[in-house]
Amino acid sequence: MKNIIYTACHWVLTAVTACLLISQAGCKKNSGQAAPVITSIRNYAASPADSLVHKIGPGQWIVISGHNLKGAAGIYFDGVAASFNDALFSDTSAVVLIPSVIAFPSVPAKSLNTITYVTTHGQTVFSFSILPPAPTISSISNENANAGDTVTIYGLNFFFIQGLSFAGTSIASYTANSTGTSVSFVLPTLSQSGPVSITTNSGSATTLYNVNDVETGMLCNFDDINSYSWGAYTTTNSTTLFPDGKGNYAQLYATNIGANDFSWYNGGRGLNTNAVQWVPASELADTVAHYAVKFEMNVPASWNGGTLFIAANYTWTYIARYAPWLNADGSTTAFTTSGWQTVTIPFSSFKTKSSAGYSGEGLSLTSFTDLLGASGNTSLHIWLINDAASSIASFDAAIDNIRVEKIQ
Repeated sequence: MKNIIYTACHWVLTAVTACLLISQAGCKKNSGQAAPVITSIRNYAASPADSLVHKIGPGQWIVISGHNLKGAAGIYFDGVAASFNDALFSDTSAVVLIPSVIAFPSVPAKSLNTITYVTTHGQTVFSFSILPPAPTISSISNENANAGDTVTIYGLNFFFIQGLSFAGTSIASYTANSTGTSVSFVLPTLSQSGPVSITTNSGSATTLYNVNDVETGMLCNFDDINSYSWGAYTTTNSTTLFPDGKGNYAQLYATNIGANDFSWYNGGRGLNTNAVQWVPASELADTVAHYAVKFEMNVPASWNGGTLFIAANYTWTYIARYAPWLNADGSTTAFTTSGWQTVTIPFSSFKTKSSAGYSGEGLSLTSFTDLLGASGNTSLHIWLINDAASSIASFDAAIDNIRVEKIQ
């Protein structure tokens, strides 16, 4: 009888244990297998800056809060996939870097302002404001263009443009590229100078300098402000050699320039001015990176060798180099312009000689007076130098409106 009771109890206990194990296994299988849920978005920063946010933008780190977030297979912002490391996620939070480039104009309407979170066990779509940052203007193709010319403004976040003005004149028709890095238009007739401004639904950007302005900050425009001294191939207002200019300009022209030829004073390869005030004396203590030397340039024939050296007071201590045919990776691409183009040389580009002996490739200028002297009044020079091991067949370019502008 005891054996019968023991055997019965044994089988009941075994059955109960089996049921518990099956139940636990079922719980483990179901745990965390529900579809993801997003409840909020927080700023990714140390407390107390890790607060809830109500809008986000490209290139921003955020924390997605919710449930069942582990096992992420894909996270999309306005349909653009983000890179992430799910190993660092928990079921309740995921740290993600929003893609730095979202081509907002090409995003389908249904995908705008959405975060799509996909896991191995489901997905969710969370509505949230995703806006580009405020626009920034980095450069303008030609700051002193003529009516009818196509002008391009370069920068970032030219999305959802609400207004654009050039020299204070509103531009009604324009074309922005899909990456938000440029906007182009045909310049109307202007009767005044003024800044460039772009307004989007995220903010606005306005240049500190004026366009359509051949006087402010001007060192030499070869017309009514003419500090030109000597060295150019010619100064002329010919509309045949270089069409669509504004008055007089200087031409630099030379042929058969040998390797390691520094003779900028021969054959029309140097442009030299008389002493002129580069920067107002009251601003000589300002940050050099806030200013730039600018000029308009026209290069109708291929330029693929030699470098323009920009110098002051006939000295080589600090040189700024301009060689647009030379790519950052060391490769070369023949350079031409379709008409006149604005060249911008930030003062931080003026550098000492490098340890390898190359002018303009060492340490950056940190003080205006180191380049310009105590008064800021000295001569300016633009020289074509060939410090390479190969010769140059020819160089032909025009330069006008040499000026200094505050750019930031």
